[in-house]
Amino acid sequence: MTAISLGELARLLDGQISGDGQILLTGADTLRDAKVGDITFLDNAKLLGKLAETKASAVVVPRDIQPDGIPFISVEHVQAAFAKIVAMFRPPVHESTPGIHPTAVISPTAQLGEHVDVQAHAVIGDHVQIGSGTKIHAGVRIMAGCKLGENVVLFPNVVLYENTVVGARSIIHANAVLGAYGFGYHLVNGCHRLSAQLGNVVIGEDVEIGACTTVDRGTYGATVVGDGTKIDNQVMIAHNCRLGRHNMICSQVGIAGSTTTGDYVVMAGQVGVRDHVHIGTGAMLGAKAGVMNDVPDGAAYLGIPATPERQQMLIQAALHRLPELKKQLKTLQRLVDHVAQIAPVFANQQEAA
Repeated sequence: MTAISLGELARLLDGQISGDGQILLTGADTLRDAKVGDITFLDNAKLLGKLAETKASAVVVPRDIQPDGIPFISVEHVQAAFAKIVAMFRPPVHESTPGIHPTAVISPTAQLGEHVDVQAHAVIGDHVQIGSGTKIHAGVRIMAGCKLGENVVLFPNVVLYENTVVGARSIIHANAVLGAYGFGYHLVNGCHRLSAQLGNVVIGEDVEIGACTTVDRGTYGATVVGDGTKIDNQVMIAHNCRLGRHNMICSQVGIAGSTTTGDYVVMAGQVGVRDHVHIGTGAMLGAKAGVMNDVPDGAAYLGIPATPERQQMLIQAALHRLPELKKQLKTLQRLVDHVAQIAPVFANQQEAA
């Protein structure tokens, strides 16, 4: 079991220690799950009350938080520091010796760079190009003509259809499919005929794509995901889409064909975007937003159909008042009915007078 003193850990993190530096630490965990001998972390002052409940022996905090009753290390970036601690106590497990597994099937026309790791039952097709340091996990299928940059990681059972391009340092998680046919059909003589599927998928550098996500090929050109974009699990990106740089696309988002985005767009969980719209740079789409029209740069849109945040707040406020308004409407209706009943009597009295 790895053990390290609090003081030594503070030096490794370039942090400032408060408390007994001789405390020995043997693990790291969250506030809720930490045990005696563990170090934990706190990155928000709102959670200070939780420290009284934790069994941890020490805590990592940002420099502007000074907790009482527990030794702590102050650092500039809590999450980064705690990640280093966890990696030290729980180093990654290497599944196998790097190299080409004997059950892998690699075309003689494929070109592999130095230090490429290909695990069991992976299949690499004709004229594929793979950059140095790339890791191909078990069961991956890379079809003809694909190009992978340096230090790419493809997790088990990823499928790259022909001519897919993946930029350097990108990570594709298990069961993702890049380059499948787009959902495009023409009605011919009463039958749906598949439209042209002559394009491909181009993934930029430093992109991460989650498990079971699909990115369809373009009809004639490329479906593009820009550098630095991060895509969560179970996302669907349709044919001819062009996503900008550093987008954040959360779980179960669906983006219809020929949609484009600027840079630094955020789409929360289960957002749905119709085809042929543009989402501007820096725009944010709230969870389950149904986007029917273009979204301007920097805008925040919510709801179904999606509208600007302020407008949606007014709509929601009005919806919350509907039960009260319904009661008022019933009261008004009773008054109208009463007036309708007495109006003829009143009219006759006026005529008699």
